[in-house]
Parts: sequence; structure tokens; C-alpha cells
Amino acid sequence: MATEKTLEDLFLDTLKDIYYAERQIVKTLPKMAKAATSPELKAGFEKHLEETEGHVERLEQIFELLGKPARGKTCDAILGIIEEGKSIIEDFKGTAALDAGLVSAAQAVEHYEIARYGTLKTWAQQLGLTDAAALLDATLQEEVATDKKLSQVATANVNQKAA
Repeated sequence: MATEKTLEDLFLDTLKDIYYAERQIVKTLPKMAKAATSPELKAGFEKHLEETEGHVERLEQIFELLGKPARGKTCDAILGIIEEGKSIIEDFKGTAALDAGLVSAAQAVEHYEIARYGTLKTWAQQLGLTDAAALLDATLQEEVATDKKLSQVATANVNQKAA
């Protein structure tokens, strides 16, 4: 008979998922920065790379708080989103629409992360993992800020060039 899975099991499983995702994002952001033609967008990707490296470190702190090894679990969702971003780079390279496509791909990543971090923060609070909840909230706030910045870059600059 299968053992009953708990919220703590789900929390750890989802933590592994976002850890894998963040490590994939660290590998992908330099490619997006290189592909961007807008100096503002390029700088935004480079800044978010530094933040994302910090997100990985925070997740490692949470694994340590839980007494678990920091291990990722393949995240098919992020792999699919990243693949879409690669397709945009290939299909729109050299066009005025490239940067708008890059913003779109980056926001898909951000929205995935916002969903994961919001859920993890709530579960951490329910499980009484106050320190983990605080770390997750710090990352969540950075992801929300990045999403807003991407929207600003798109509406003030990138989308007009693509039209």
C-alpha cells in the first residue's frame, strides 16, 4: 500500500521543481541578453541573471533549513517555456519583433516563477516554516518586480519598434 503523501512532501517536491527551473534560467538568461537588441532589455536580462543566482542561493538555504540536499527535479514546464524562447530567438532574429518576443518569453518564465513562489510561500507558512517563507517571499517580490519592469520596457520601447 502506498504511503500517504503530505503537504510537506508536496512542498519539498515543488521546491525541487523550482530549484531545477532556476538553474535552467541561469543558463538561459545570458543567451537572451546576447540576443536582445534593446540596450535596456539587455541590461534587464543581465540584472535578472544576478538576481536569479541569488534565488538559487536562497533555495539552497531552504533545503539546508529542511535538512535536505539541494537537488532539482526535472521541470518540464520551464523546459517548454525556455524552448519557446529559443524558437523566438531563431525565428525572429534580425527582425524588429525580436525584442518584443524576448519580453514575451521572459514574462512567461516570470509568471511561472510567480505562481510557484506564491504557492511555496503559502505552504511554508502553513507548515510553520517561517524562515523559509521569508526567503520565498523575498524571491517572489523580486520576480513580481522583474515582471513589472518587463512590461514597462515593452510598452515604453520594444513593442513600438515591433509595430
